[in-house]
Amino acid sequence: MSAPRRIRTAHFCHWADGLEDAPAFLARLPALDLSKRVTNAADPALLRMARLDCDWHGENTRAFAAMTHPSLEFLPAYVSGAPGLLDLLKLPPASATGEERWLIFDGQNPQKLAGALGKLLAFLKRNGWRVLLYGFDEVSRVMPCFGELAPHLDVLIHDESPLDERGRALLPASCRTIHRSWVANLVPFAAPFVEQPEEKIFFLGSKLGLTDNRLRQIQFLEKKFPGRVVDSHDHSVSVADRHQVNRYKVSLCPEGRKFAVPTMSATHTDRPFWSGSLGMVPVSENSKAGDRLEALHRAGLILRYEQGDLESLGTACERALAMSRDERRKIYEHFNRHETVGTVVAEAIAGCLSPAP
Repeated sequence: MSAPRRIRTAHFCHWADGLEDAPAFLARLPALDLSKRVTNAADPALLRMARLDCDWHGENTRAFAAMTHPSLEFLPAYVSGAPGLLDLLKLPPASATGEERWLIFDGQNPQKLAGALGKLLAFLKRNGWRVLLYGFDEVSRVMPCFGELAPHLDVLIHDESPLDERGRALLPASCRTIHRSWVANLVPFAAPFVEQPEEKIFFLGSKLGLTDNRLRQIQFLEKKFPGRVVDSHDHSVSVADRHQVNRYKVSLCPEGRKFAVPTMSATHTDRPFWSGSLGMVPVSENSKAGDRLEALHRAGLILRYEQGDLESLGTACERALAMSRDERRKIYEHFNRHETVGTVVAEAIAGCLSPAP
């Protein structure tokens, strides 16, 4: 049996500064002063949004640093902001350390390097770095710098809709393209399974806030399930609080921002995924076009309701509240084993590498 391939990753996180070990960055992240990174440090709402974003991206770093795969040996990971990316060129040659190196981008964060990105990646590629982008949604269609990034990609993980044709034409023939949008940015099994949660529905809001559609849903559920609805609608639950909401049995995930756009009709948010990873029963709103998260729906791993259909919503919530502990554990096991960012990226890297000689 051949030895596992040795993989070193570096995650580009715009909240980081220089190149550093991922655990060191994560250790200092809670105390990071964000006041100098926002346009108005006197605005508490802006600072709160910055903290939510910083911690969320920090969890991506944590998930990438904790990756495992049967055929790969993941070495201690790096993280870097824009100031430290050139320091990747100062590391000892990969040939001397017997490792393969991957630079990981996520979301639309490469845009923060627009103008310099193409030249930077050309240097890194010549020095043995491979490049992966987990775009989460429609990066090829809306991220202006995609044309700079595309020629250097070894792996592109994109949403379920077709790539922009101009961007697709710029990808190398060897680039592995995977159509898969958001999953959970959690380390698998980081949260213990709750054997006896409260028989309540947690309405999981987002940046959209309390829209008319969401208000109708909350009012309908409060009437149908009196005393059993807990709503959070101002913004996403913070990373620090996520492990506390699994005391509730059901997580209701309404449609996210921009998801009424036709090109995003098959795309989904991460909320059903981290809810499932916490052992909650995800109830997810379908798109207008239908069939969003179809495989998970058919497998009974999410419960889906039709967009804007209150009766469909009520039926899905009834089914979710009636689920047994074994059914919930099946959801918990599946999402932790298959539906986290680290698992998806590790499998993509493994699939991209040819067998060791």
